[in-house]
Amino acid sequence: MSKKIAMIFPGQGSQTIGMGKSFYENSELAREMFAKAGERIGVDFKELLFEENERLAQTAYTQPAILLVSVIAYRLFQEVNPTKAALFLGHSLGEFSALCASGAIDYVDAVELVHKRGALMQSACDSIEAGMMALVGLDDESVEKVCADARSAGKKVWAANFNQDGQVVVAGMKADLESMEAAFKEAGAKRAILLNMSVASHCELLSPAQAPLEEAMNMMVKESFSAPIISNVTTKPYNTKDEAVALLKDQLVKPVKYKQSIEAIAGDIDLFIEFGNGNVLKGLNRRIAKDVETLNVADMDSLNSVTEALKA
Repeated sequence: MSKKIAMIFPGQGSQTIGMGKSFYENSELAREMFAKAGERIGVDFKELLFEENERLAQTAYTQPAILLVSVIAYRLFQEVNPTKAALFLGHSLGEFSALCASGAIDYVDAVELVHKRGALMQSACDSIEAGMMALVGLDDESVEKVCADARSAGKKVWAANFNQDGQVVVAGMKADLESMEAAFKEAGAKRAILLNMSVASHCELLSPAQAPLEEAMNMMVKESFSAPIISNVTTKPYNTKDEAVALLKDQLVKPVKYKQSIEAIAGDIDLFIEFGNGNVLKGLNRRIAKDVETLNVADMDSLNSVTEALKA
């Protein structure tokens, strides 16, 4: 019996200078995808990804760069290993890569869409001092309670990413986050680290971005899903355009339940394969779903390694 494989895609924070270079240097398809994506949004992706620059850290450029490399990794994998996914799943931005892999959006359209998404997120936070903070060693319920208590006191702070047990990211006004470091530590956090970010992802501060993102998605997403996608918002599968648009609109202002999503599907999956730069999700999965192997395709060497592993 063939393995049930969930194909997964990383989000913002996985970017590094040099990502995608192995694909670009060794694949005509990758070079073609670089060119078409760059033409659509007026960006030289070789310069953005291979040369030291400040734009790769800017949300409007980070997002299309990560998506492009993830989709190239997936396309090159499928060229060598034609494989049907049982499910697709992405972490935050990675859910848009999952849409591409499922066939629900063309990758060039998706590059334009997440370029717009990143710009909308930045615009929503430009006039405010927004930020995000990583918490280590604090359980989900305690994080939620501390945030709820803070909001009752007039502060703007929300849980934004549930990555694994003891690793939660919160988002909100930077001053409020800084003022809450002691409260998080009193509740049991071993560390509370303010991240170098100027946006507050997955919280109500991004509500101004929802309507324009919804409008753009309605123009680009198709009724064509080769397999269901697990929603970051609900941890449930979806496979229609209307669901994709509604859920990804909601994802802007609601937390990413990555840990809960992996827990929800791990019992039905034989193997995870991560597509994109680095192996962030592989590391998380090792702690969330210890009994299910995660492979990752980040460059040509890892593509070859995964190909050999699938033959075994």
